[in-house]
Amino acid sequence: MRRATGARVHAEDVSLTTREGPVYTGVDFTARPGTLTVFQADSGGGRSALLLTLTGRMRPTRGVLHMDGHSLPEQARKVRRISALGLMRDVNALDERLRVREHLSEARLLRLRPAPRTVADEAMEAVGLADLDRNTLVKELPMPERRRLGMALGLVHEPRLLGVDDVDGGLSPRSQASLWRTLKDLSDEGLTVIATCADARELAAVADRDTQGPLPIRQGTDEDQDREQNREQDRRKRGAHRAQD
Repeated sequence: MRRATGARVHAEDVSLTTREGPVYTGVDFTARPGTLTVFQADSGGGRSALLLTLTGRMRPTRGVLHMDGHSLPEQARKVRRISALGLMRDVNALDERLRVREHLSEARLLRLRPAPRTVADEAMEAVGLADLDRNTLVKELPMPERRRLGMALGLVHEPRLLGVDDVDGGLSPRSQASLWRTLKDLSDEGLTVIATCADARELAAVADRDTQGPLPIRQGTDEDQDREQNREQDRRKRGAHRAQD
């Protein structure tokens, strides 16, 4: 796996509102290449949706969002080509019936560009799973190793941005600290890493001047939702007027 050249990510007032209300509101940050950025919120606080947005897999309602000059959501396809996700529930869950080697083979075959088998070896080494028996069934893996395998599957694609959701979920403090260290090591190698968590206490042990966060995710208020609904009504009115013209 080649040394990563991380992506630059810039967001201004990025927000997402659905019919049920605000998911996240007013996200502002800049992630430099080769840095670790962490967003913090409780479960249901918009963490996964934000990460999907930043990697070109979900459309925001408003805001300015760029990755290495690619505008989102207009150039989402290009962003998806240079970004990858770690394990994310309901998005890319592991198939417990498969063995580790089968997941790695599948990830390599799904690459946009052909790659040697060694790309999987290097990805596994990068996440601390070089010695894992690849004949192991996924259902037999403990949660820390599942999280790391999900990251390795993303790294097989040699992305410039890696998004990792729910870093602390289901892990002991010791396992959390170890995973944060791995993410920091990946960013130190040049990869841009954006992660989310509910509890960021174990992040402190690895954070340095190239670490941004934990940044809170704001879900917004009823007033935010009212403003967004008014904007949507205005957009529909303008669209109707253009259609009449």
